[in-house]
Order: sequence, then structure tokens, then C-alpha cells
Amino acid sequence: MKDSSDPPTLERTAMNSLTTAAVNEIPQQTTGLEQNPYQSLLENQRKAFVSHGVLSYEERIAHLDTLKRAIGEFKDPLIEAVMSDFGHRNEVETIATEVIAPAGEIGFTKSKLKRWMKHRRVRPTMQTLGGTGKILYQPKGVVGVMGAWNYPASLSFSPLIGAMAAGNHCMVRPSDLSPATTEVMKQLIAKHFDENYITVIDGDVNASIAFSELPFDHLIYTGGTQVGSMVMQAAAKNLTPVTLEMGGKSPVIIADDADMNRTIESILMGKLINSGQTCIAPDYILIPEHMKEHFIEQCSKNIAERYPSLAQNDDITWIINERHFQRIQGLVDDAKAKGARVIQINPASEIIPEEKRVIPPTLITDVNDDMNVMHEEIFGPLLPVIGYKSVDEAIQYINDRPRPLALYYFGKNKQRAVNTIYATTSGGACINETMLHISHNNMPFGGIGPSGLGGYHGFDGFVEFSHKKSVYYQGPFSPAKLIKPPYGPKSKKVMTWVANRLTR
Repeated sequence: MKDSSDPPTLERTAMNSLTTAAVNEIPQQTTGLEQNPYQSLLENQRKAFVSHGVLSYEERIAHLDTLKRAIGEFKDPLIEAVMSDFGHRNEVETIATEVIAPAGEIGFTKSKLKRWMKHRRVRPTMQTLGGTGKILYQPKGVVGVMGAWNYPASLSFSPLIGAMAAGNHCMVRPSDLSPATTEVMKQLIAKHFDENYITVIDGDVNASIAFSELPFDHLIYTGGTQVGSMVMQAAAKNLTPVTLEMGGKSPVIIADDADMNRTIESILMGKLINSGQTCIAPDYILIPEHMKEHFIEQCSKNIAERYPSLAQNDDITWIINERHFQRIQGLVDDAKAKGARVIQINPASEIIPEEKRVIPPTLITDVNDDMNVMHEEIFGPLLPVIGYKSVDEAIQYINDRPRPLALYYFGKNKQRAVNTIYATTSGGACINETMLHISHNNMPFGGIGPSGLGGYHGFDGFVEFSHKKSVYYQGPFSPAKLIKPPYGPKSKKVMTWVANRLTR
């Protein structure tokens, strides 16, 4: 017996015909594809997508199971590769973010997929009486996934899981800044999946540029706003729909009734995991002016307890490469030169060997808009602290700046917290916590404006990588019979009655 989630034969035939036409037309409509080294891979995947037809529920579950087992099989080399790309990365954090997170997402997706795939009946409207409507979730075709270096495995696996659940074939391009992880992922995928279903592309930055120029049926990019803009421009030439997961300066508002110990614990978890190299890490603090010094004192004490040593500490993740290390150090030097108070927490007063690329956790106060640290996304263990006189002033400060990927509010007054969330615009938000909204698979994750476009995770990822197709089934009576010249008095009477009903 056929599963109720399987699209009907007519749907399958129509999709295959449309995709075949796309295969024939797109190369003529796009310039430069003849020289693109990955065009043939895309064409082979698209032909395989068409010839196989829509993947059934059972096939999708089997593929997700295979991916989960493959992650388990390659767990140790994957962890070693990620740590190698960073020079040093804490193993506990790596297991949690690069293995547990994608494995957990696969389990969640499998438990919900049958319900997600079911055709959804919709109620008729006055104009469609006598007919019924359904919404089908149809795979888009071949999805391109461009991952990011800061979580090099999970930020490729997570969108891949959503695209697989939606029934697509996928080409994955991890970041060129994490080549060791890319190599392991390439081996993992090649061993367990046919190249015409999923493949991983390696190479330098030129490979990423060529990848972004391919006429995918959907393209998701995770990374910085500047590169995201270029990816969107490349995709626009092919009319490729995009999902952009970028970043920005995610603010923290601390209210005067916040539990300070709990607040600091949460902020430091979000700021110091992966040494701040996280797109939704707290970027700067807004706190009542009279609480600022107490916060700095308690925060410094907490950091010192976490990292009593910096030079010899396996719990600290290094900055990804020398260029980013110098960029972050440059933010500190610029702020200091322009009058900021810079507080570096180095409890043992150690000299850190240059090759370790460790930057001490750093609090920065007395900042102003002339400082680069207040314009650039920090992506490191620096935390500016800004005093405010009222919550309205803090809200205005945020709203005067580009919309962030996340916003965090700490305080006991629930109504004031909700009012603050509604008064500001961000991709997502947490109240009395940081970052954990990204782990909630029942909620979409995404940005807005310069911090992103679209969202995914869980059902929202399934929908993001699906075509939400409307299908109308006409019953014995059709309202179209009323739209048939020559129009007589009866037609006018009916239309006048309907118009009067709708315009009351």
C-alpha cells in the first residue's frame, strides 16, 4: 500500500516534465557555465533527480539513517579534523556542536517527517465553492549548501538534513578555511551516498565562487554579510532562490531587575564558546549605567574562574587563522587608541605564545561610534559594555543600527521583556538566556535584513527546501460557469450579490 505522504502519479509526472525542461533551458540562459568545473555534477544530479522521481518517505528516512550512522562512524576523524583546522579546539565543545547537534537534528526530523509530508487540505473560499484545495510539499530539485568555517561540520550538515528531508539532491560546499574538515566530510559522503544524490566539493576560494554561480534550484549560504551579498548577486543571475544565514552585532539588554549571577553565566556561555566565533554570540552589552561597574567586576571574576590559565589551557579554542587573529587584535588596538578602557582577563599574567592564536577574554568600556569594534561583527572574545539610562534608550540604540541575527534580554519582569522583544527587530531572540534558540528544532532559525534571509531547522527547514504547491480539485459545480458570455440578468444579479457581500 502506498504511503499517504507520497505525491500522486500526476504530481510526479508534472514535476519530472518541468525539471527536464529546466535542464535543457538553463545553460542557454546563463553565461559562463560552460567553463564552470561543477556544471556537469549539477547536471548529473538533476538528471538523477528527474529519472528517479520523487523520493518516498521510506527512502528519505533510509537516507537520514545512513547519514546519522556515517556521522557516528566518522566521529573521531571528524573531531580531529575540526580541531586541526582551528589549531586547537576544545574537544567537549567540538563533540557537542559537530556530532551531537546534527545527530539530534536527524532524530528529530525522522520523528516528524511523515506528518510534514502529508498533503494539507485547505478550506474553500466564497470564490471557490464546490471545489477543494490541497497544499503539496514538493522537492525543489538540487540544493546547493555553502557551509561556514566556525562550525564547519554542523553548519553544512544542518541545512543538508533539511534538504534531504524535503526530498532534494544536494551539492555541499564547506568553507575553504576548514580544509581538514572538508576532506573528512567528503570521505564520509562519498562512502555512503551516490555522487548523483549528495556530493561534497572541496578546493580554495575559487571553488566557492564557481559553486555560488551554479543554477541550483535553491542555494543556502552561511557566513558573513559581505560575502552573502555577493552570493545573492551570483544567484540572482540564475534566478536561484536563496537562504542567507549571516550575522551582525547581536545585542544584550540587561534590565535593572536581572539576576546578575545567572545573567553573567549565560552571557559568558554564549560569548566564550568557540572563543566567540559564533554568529549569534552576544556582541555587546547594554546595561543600566549604575550597574555597569558591578557587571564588569563580576564578569571578570567569573572569566578568571573559568580560565585560570590562558597559555596552557585545553578548554580554550584558538582563533581560526592568523588573519582573523590580527583582525580581532586590531579591534582592541583601535578601541584603545580612541579612548576606550580595555580590560583583558589574564589571571596568571602569562605571555601567550604567538603561534597559539589565543586572545584573552576582553571587556571594553567607554566605547563610541568612532571605534571599529562598534561597527564590525566581532567574532571573537571581546565584549563591549555600554551604560544606558532607560530601557527605551537601549531600544533606540539597537533600532538605530542594522538588524541583528539575535537579541538577548535579561530581567525578571516578563511584560517588560516581551515589550522589549516586540519593540526591536532581530532574526531571533532569547529571554534570560543566550544562543539556545538555535537548538530548538520546533522554531525557525534565520536573520532579517543584513543578518539574513529565510529560515530553516525542523519543519521550517523542510518547507524552506520544498516548493509549496497549491492544487485545486474542482467538484461537479464550478463557479466558472457564471463567467461565460453572453452575460444575462442572472449573471449580473449573482455577481452584484457577491460584490455586496464582500464589500460590506
